[in-house]
Amino acid sequence: MSAADQTPASIAEFVTFFAGGQSFSIDITDVREIRRWSPVTPLPHAPAEVLGVMNLRGSVIPIYDLAARFGLPPTTESTRNVIVVAMHDSQVLGLLVEAVSEILSVARHQIQATPDVRSDSARQSVTGVITVGEGMTRVIDLGAVVQPRLKAGAA
Repeated sequence: MSAADQTPASIAEFVTFFAGGQSFSIDITDVREIRRWSPVTPLPHAPAEVLGVMNLRGSVIPIYDLAARFGLPPTTESTRNVIVVAMHDSQVLGLLVEAVSEILSVARHQIQATPDVRSDSARQSVTGVITVGEGMTRVIDLGAVVQPRLKAGAA
């Protein structure tokens, strides 16, 4: 990186993790903590991607299976899984993921726009793509995780 690329305003930091065998990331400022997996309390009639709720120091927070939320095969419960506790607006939520990978620091200009794949839900869920070595990680919008999915054909 050049000296101009290293100013605090030009650097973004992300927590990267795997869900459904895919690499995703969220802005580090949205992450509150990373916890070991522990069973959750299911909620009746909740969407399939909402595993239930957990008590986090007196606050009840929803736990989303990120893989299932993004249409990937649901995460198999394992003691190796972790919950990324994050905040979107004023809502605290947990994301069940397979593993946290790394903290990634990149120049903001290295975050590429989400390609046009003719899918509004893809563009709303993924706000950018970052090249990491030979692979890529997708920057997700936490709002897309907590918002209800639109039904096919809905206006």
